[in-house]
Amino acid sequence: MRYQSAAAIGDIPVVSISFGPDPQSQQNRGRAFGIVAIGDVAVGIIATGGLAAGLIAIGGLGLGVVSVGGTALGVVALGGLAVGGLSVGGTAIGPSPQGGLAMRWPS
Repeated sequence: MRYQSAAAIGDIPVVSISFGPDPQSQQNRGRAFGIVAIGDVAVGIIATGGLAAGLIAIGGLGLGVVSVGGTALGVVALGGLAVGGLSVGGTAIGPSPQGGLAMRWPS
């Protein structure tokens, strides 16, 4: 499944959705890139997907300023494994961690 909105800011689409393999472009995973990106691999200001990177990232692996996911890395990180300035999760690593296993770093 592939979708990109006609609306764009410069060359960046406002909404990009991409799931699954695409034989035409020979992609094994859907790669979404836009202001709002949703896909197997998503990069955008707001990104959600298996691997998500952006200001706000929600996914299996979330990388962003605010990230939520199974593994979350960011300034504010919420997840099973959370690493960041404010980290909350089953295993939380950071300056002020909160969670089942909280590891203060740097110490």
